Amino acid sequence: MTAPTTATDVNQPSLEHTPPTGRRMSWPVLLLLIAGALALVSVVRLVTGADGITNVSQMSTALQLAVPIGLAGLGGLWAERAGVINIGLEGMMILGTWFGAWAGFQWGPWTGVLVGLIGGALGGLLHAIVTITFNVNHIVSGVAINILALGATRYLAPLAFEGHQGGSAKQSPAVDSLGHFTVPGLSDGLSDLNDKGWFFVSDIAGLLGGLVTDVSWLTLIAVALIPTTWYILWRTAFGLRLRSCGENPIAAESLGVNVYKYKYLAVIISGSLAGLGGVFLSIVANPFYLEGQTSGRGYIGLAAMIFGNWMPGGLAIGAGLFGYTDSLNLRGGSANVHALLLLGALLLLIGAIWLVIRKKYVHAAITLVIGALVFAWYAGTNEVPNQVVSATPYVITLVVLALSAQRLRMPRANGMPYRKGQGK
Repeated sequence: MTAPTTATDVNQPSLEHTPPTGRRMSWPVLLLLIAGALALVSVVRLVTGADGITNVSQMSTALQLAVPIGLAGLGGLWAERAGVINIGLEGMMILGTWFGAWAGFQWGPWTGVLVGLIGGALGGLLHAIVTITFNVNHIVSGVAINILALGATRYLAPLAFEGHQGGSAKQSPAVDSLGHFTVPGLSDGLSDLNDKGWFFVSDIAGLLGGLVTDVSWLTLIAVALIPTTWYILWRTAFGLRLRSCGENPIAAESLGVNVYKYKYLAVIISGSLAGLGGVFLSIVANPFYLEGQTSGRGYIGLAAMIFGNWMPGGLAIGAGLFGYTDSLNLRGGSANVHALLLLGALLLLIGAIWLVIRKKYVHAAITLVIGALVFAWYAGTNEVPNQVVSATPYVITLVVLALSAQRLRMPRANGMPYRKGQGK
């Protein structure tokens, strides 16, 4: 979609999409890289004996932890594709946790899902009013939403939960389960294959087994939202108009697009998705609301979105990576993270070789030195401190963003102020 020259201001980005530097990675190459990464992980598992890094339980836990991060990131993607930066994802998740648990323990878990989704959407609506109608800085508005959501839920929790069985000033009564499903036959077969400990095959079985064992119905909905979002935003006229608002709202307006309407819709959908992520935390991950439950997952979701280059598929990979590292806290954390030090050293060695091939000798030398230090850490210790285990998801977040930053391209008008009729 290309804007007419009469509607384009020299200070505004055009609707022409300039691809990022470098060639786009094809699906065969991407699948080959994923297979190579799994093979490398399998080698590390065999060398270290840390079978927990790819077993079914580890992968199942990783999926559960990735879902709220992915939903928050998906919410950020909707807003930012329409040109609105949404730092308020954390606050919208908090609203989702509180509203979901509040309605869930009284009227059932599915009602809690709906009300929690609405709670997040209300946060999105407030962010839309402040940023779109009043043109307040998006970052300032998002931070204010986070603070407001935290304060509001802290005030409301004692009023809503105290006096009920199991409730307190910081915790709601228990919410009934939404239910789980396991694919019969397939789950047991993959689990048995994973227990064999074979190279690569058992690791693939562990990964797939985690996707079909004890899975919540809300997880299934969340996974389905990834391709649904891609289809709506990249294969429908509605999605084209919405994305045009994030690339060049003035040109979009000149073509008859109601920019305000699409921005409002995008931010409200963004809030509802983040709220759904909060619902997952207070109904599926834990059957109750607990103060501080989100633990910064809204920010990590935003990082997953950036890592995914504002695309649903990349976002899903980022959420899975962060969910996996977070799961190390719960299952064999110290031993598994210690094994991943060897994986990190091998990846740095491969990176150094790649840099030498590209004739970047200084960068290759620095990478090789860091790899040697990581390997020395692995070889000189038998385990890592618990503090390192707890910090691993956040360190991975920073490292991945730093390594992928050069290939990122946000929507051109993201965060830019817009007034109706600005292009006339």
